[in-house]
Amino acid sequence: MAKQNPEIDKITLVDENGDETLYEVLFTFHSEEFDRSYILLVPDGVEEDEQVDVQAYIFNPTEDGDATEEDLLPIEDDAEWNMVEEVLNTFLDDDSNFN
Repeated sequence: MAKQNPEIDKITLVDENGDETLYEVLFTFHSEEFDRSYILLVPDGVEEDEQVDVQAYIFNPTEDGDATEEDLLPIEDDAEWNMVEEVLNTFLDDDSNFN
């Protein structure tokens, strides 16, 4: 269900103050339940064991998989958030089994 997307590896987001932050794509996935795609991001350059806040967005890539910041939408539904958190936890649990 969740997969690393090798074609999209970094994205720059601009906050409300105009500050730019480079993020690395943790993974993207599609939910059949909500019929949407999602992207999960972590700040670029963090260490593997460093604790960081993961950014999650509804992801609307083009047909070739490209996206810009304008293609990322906030997740506002609690049920969607719960589903995204479950997928993230599964991803992190699975990933820790390979280390």
